[in-house]
Amino acid sequence: MAEEKIFNPKLRHDFVLLFDVKDGNPNGDPDAGNLPRVDPETMHGLVTDVCLKRKIRDFVDLKKGKQEGYRIYVQNKGVALNTLHQEAYTGTGMKSTGTKQVRADVEKAKDWMCKNFYDIRIFGAVMTTGVNCGQVRGPVQFTFSRSIDPINPMEASITRVAITKEEDAKVVEVEGEERARGKVTEMGRKPFVPYGLYKAQGFFSPQLAAATGISSDDLKVFWEAVEKMWEMDRSASRGMMAGRGIFVFTHENQFGDAPAHKLFDLLQVERKPECKTPRAFTDYAVKLNEKDMPKGVSLTRLG
Repeated sequence: MAEEKIFNPKLRHDFVLLFDVKDGNPNGDPDAGNLPRVDPETMHGLVTDVCLKRKIRDFVDLKKGKQEGYRIYVQNKGVALNTLHQEAYTGTGMKSTGTKQVRADVEKAKDWMCKNFYDIRIFGAVMTTGVNCGQVRGPVQFTFSRSIDPINPMEASITRVAITKEEDAKVVEVEGEERARGKVTEMGRKPFVPYGLYKAQGFFSPQLAAATGISSDDLKVFWEAVEKMWEMDRSASRGMMAGRGIFVFTHENQFGDAPAHKLFDLLQVERKPECKTPRAFTDYAVKLNEKDMPKGVSLTRLG
């Protein structure tokens, strides 16, 4: 019964997501040479909300992207966003006039975008660039993920048996004799985390869901994506990443039966006292204080 509630877009859902990484880079920081993101004061690892939403978008695109209403708006397929915005005006028989668009037309275009693009319905979008389709505030929001313990960002030196520039591979000859060969290898760096267990929080607003047109089927796809997105995003640079649990707190009251932070405090993740250097999920204990669950709130575990 509790599991059926998490598919109800008329209810409020707060959730916690646990995932870990071993010998990989869960979210590189371009401002730090692509090293894993960290809080510089505590050295706890960070993974942005944008990173998680990218994985969810990619999963939905792979599974349902060709079905009506499940296109993905934010993706790298060589199509400009304004081109997608124009589809809304063409599809509704309107003409785009740029920044001075009539509000009623913008609302129609926004509704068309919500109906056709899954990630706009779920996460929202700012679509006011050139061809104006308005702004959508999405019902699903994530926090940054933060590691339970400080992490140790590392770099491994790697050797590539291939040369980038032609001139580097040339043989140097003096008086017809070969005196020196060009480069035969190039060095590189591979950033990674030996191990890190991360926790993210998320929120689902039924009020915003009503505005974007979220359905029960949309929520079913979302929870499946959150559970399985790791399996569809494998790469050597990310090492071994895995979902370690999804805890969904569902409220009977649309406006909530308890503050989200109090529900999140019921879930405690602690390193086992005998473990000095965690290198596996089994080095942690996950404890949920269900006896203090507020009235009107039910818990569903996924993953």
